[in-house]
Order: sequence, then structure tokens, then C-alpha cells
Amino acid sequence: MKVLITDGISPYGQEILKNNHIDFDIQHYDQDELLKVIPEYDGILVRSATKVPQDIIDAGKNLKLIARGGTGIDNIDHEYAKSIGIPVLNTPGANSASVSELVFAHMFALARFIPQANITMRNGEWNKKAYKGFELAGKTLGIVGFGRIGQITAKMALAFGMKVIVHDMVDIQTDMDVKVVTKEDLLKKSDFITLHVPKQAQNFITKVEFELMKPGVFIINTSRGGVVNEDDLLEALNTGKIAGAGIDAFLNEPTPNPELVNHLKVSVTPHIGASTKEAQDRVGIEIAEKLVAALKKL
Repeated sequence: MKVLITDGISPYGQEILKNNHIDFDIQHYDQDELLKVIPEYDGILVRSATKVPQDIIDAGKNLKLIARGGTGIDNIDHEYAKSIGIPVLNTPGANSASVSELVFAHMFALARFIPQANITMRNGEWNKKAYKGFELAGKTLGIVGFGRIGQITAKMALAFGMKVIVHDMVDIQTDMDVKVVTKEDLLKKSDFITLHVPKQAQNFITKVEFELMKPGVFIINTSRGGVVNEDDLLEALNTGKIAGAGIDAFLNEPTPNPELVNHLKVSVTPHIGASTKEAQDRVGIEIAEKLVAALKKL
């Protein structure tokens, strides 16, 4: 069995594959090149950079499994793969803590004007009186999507003394001190809103939702680009309806909306939610173990 690893894997993951005598190549290819080389492999392991649509799957005449190191599998035509008997593996919990911590990095950055202070101080300005921030304690955090990341985010928020309200498209069962509400109530009552939902066929947050939010709310998106309509977000920022946004995922990556990236009310990162040593190690170990187990069954 031979596996192509296109977007890298941690040394721990490589060691697991080697110890189980799995032959693998680590090499990134653009989509055209991938079409040419995929027939040589029995499996492919990707992260977010590589796309595995139907034409890649069809070209992989020896392909027996597809693996994604990470939570989302929207860069893989997983429905088609499963329809022809090719399993799709992923690691839904490995990067949850890292993403949740980035949510709070953005929240603190927005609450304390950290992006603006960085820029102005490097320009030789000392605007101490201009940056009157606020504490997170006592504020209401609305969490949309209460899976692994949403639940860890809730625990962190409660530890900081925040009130937490949550909404999901599935029933929520939890013993945490959170209140389950409708989407409309969450939008109306939150001081901060953080999104933890899969990629949507349509925008989950648009002008309609922004109009329901209380004035001065902050919105955080560390999930997927396109969950929030970026044009509507920009308008809400410019009118002052939205006090600020923390954005880690954009509709067009790696060339996101320049107006949002450079907006003074926005804290931005280049889709680094899972980019911690700990998360990368956990992802590498978990996906390698799943690959070994799956290949042994073939």
C-alpha cells in the first residue's frame, strides 16, 4: 500500500506510518499534476490546501481511501467517494482546543484594540487615551454550532466569567451552565458571536442577520469562509452596527477581501486556527493511526 501525503504530516505521524510499514510520499502537487500522479497511490492524505474533487477520485484508479488531517472535509467530494465505496477519514477533535483559543485571541484583540495599537505604535504614535477597551467578564457570548469546538469555547468563556448562550441546528444536550436559544434570540442578545458551523451552501450570516443583532456586537469567524457574507459584514462595520470582527477564514483564500483585511475594526489571521504545535501533533498522530487501521482492513 502506498499513500500520497500532499499537505504534510507531523514527525509523530510519519513515525507511526513507518513503524507500521506504510509506504508514503510527502509531496504537494497542483491540481493538474495531482491528476497525473494519483493513479500510483492507494490512499491520499490532505489538509486544507489540496482539493479532492470527483475528477481526482476518478483518476485514482487504485484509490482505496482518502484522509483529511483536520475537521472539515468540504475540500473533498466525500459524498461521491463514499458512493463508490471509498472511505473518507478525518480528525474532528484534534484541533478543537487550538481553534477555541484563537477565538479568544481575536476577542481580546478586539476588546483591547490590539491590532490598532500595534499599527499606530509602530508609526511612532502613543494613543493611550484613544484605546478605552472593556472586559469580557459579564458579556454575553453567543456560540453558533455546539460541537467539539463550540463546547470548548463555552468552557473557556465560562471560566472568563462570560454568560453563554448557544444555538445549533441539532438538539443540544449539555450539563454546562449555558442557555440554549433560537438563532434569532442569539443574534439579538449576544455581545460577541462566534461561529462554528460547516461550510454552507448559502451564507449563514447575511444582512438579514446583521439587522437582528444588537448595535455594537462583535462577530468571530474561525470556521469557514463564506459562512458570513463578506460584503454584508463590510457594510455592517462601516455603518457601525458591528463594532468589530475577528476573521480567520475567508471566502477566497489565499487572496481574501482587502477591504476587510485592512479595516480598522477587524482582527485578521490567515486561517491559522489549527496552526499550533500541539494541534499539528495530535492531528498527525490521529490521522496516521486511522490510516493504519483502515489500510489493515483492506
